[in-house]
Amino acid sequence: MTVKPGRTRLVMELGMGTDITGSDYTKAACRAVFNALRQNSLALAPAFGKSRDDMFCEIVIGAQKPEEVNVEEVAAILPYGSRAVRVEFGGLDTPREGPDGEPTGFTILANAAILVHLDLTQADLDRIGTDGSIGR
Repeated sequence: MTVKPGRTRLVMELGMGTDITGSDYTKAACRAVFNALRQNSLALAPAFGKSRDDMFCEIVIGAQKPEEVNVEEVAAILPYGSRAVRVEFGGLDTPREGPDGEPTGFTILANAAILVHLDLTQADLDRIGTDGSIGR
């Protein structure tokens, strides 16, 4: 695979979030992003001599009702870097029942993929070893 200079995707972080009783798609989406972020510690930007604020993060949310996800609230979770949020149909709504067996709403499950990009020069790319290590 040949990588060309420019905006290059380096990482994909995945997460899942739920709202058990509130049927709130934004809350589930925010929890999915939080979950994705907490499973990784990225040192990529500094490894290339760049600031974490140089990262561009594309957040993709899967939810059963995409129109009910507040993208500004989701974007605000990221601690640094520029970001864009796209919400697509996905996730899972699981019916809840009360003690009498009657429906009481849904438990909402949302999925998140955070795609982390950096703008890399040819010199940056030349620092990547054949084993994937990043030299100084």
